Amino acid sequence: MSVFHDEVELEDFEYDEDTCAYYFPCPCGDRFVITEEDLENGEEVATCPSCSLIVKVIYDKEAFMSGETIQAPLEPKLELAQS
Repeated sequence: MSVFHDEVELEDFEYDEDTCAYYFPCPCGDRFVITEEDLENGEEVATCPSCSLIVKVIYDKEAFMSGETIQAPLEPKLELAQS
């Protein structure tokens, strides 16, 4: 069982396009981090690389679901018999 330092909404994190990661200030002076890939995999824990604190990230998991977009098969065109 994890004990979270806090619960933080993803909107409160700062996004870095270069690293594809979200950052939030930690009380120790460093930053909590969670990557876009973590979020796509359903992860909800951001860790601090400098201390043992963790925060629970509150976000819409469906917005980060990864996977291929599957196109519906095209229905064959029905040709009308002309009499």
